[in-house]
Amino acid sequence: MSLSERIAPLIGRLAIAWFFLSEAWTLINSWDGTVTLMQMQRLPAAPLLLVIALTVMILGGVSIAVGYHTRHGALLLFGFTVIVSVTMHDYWKLNEASARLADSEIFFRNVAIAGGLLLLMGMGAGPFAIDNTGGGGKRGR
Repeated sequence: MSLSERIAPLIGRLAIAWFFLSEAWTLINSWDGTVTLMQMQRLPAAPLLLVIALTVMILGGVSIAVGYHTRHGALLLFGFTVIVSVTMHDYWKLNEASARLADSEIFFRNVAIAGGLLLLMGMGAGPFAIDNTGGGGKRGR
């Protein structure tokens, strides 16, 4: 296995984890605004849903970052990303062109992230992961 084949999964995992963990930090710091946006989308119990979203983002992000139950963390974040994309970035319902463009860009970015999460689910964490500390490293690859 080449150096790039060993390092690339780690760097990819860290990039995906950084995205979710930094977004969680941003949502925590803009709690009221985020709850208001969720209420504007007619989501019930917005504060509770935000707590659940933050929990998923943090647990999934840490799981992927350290490579511990990576496939489960990726599955959790994949489902979360799909749900959030469809409920919060429903650009097809917007009439104003600039708002539709902004939301469609976020939606398609999320689709790309979901694709990366599917790769993690299918391929595993790679060689530098807690998942691979026992059993010869075959579980998480």
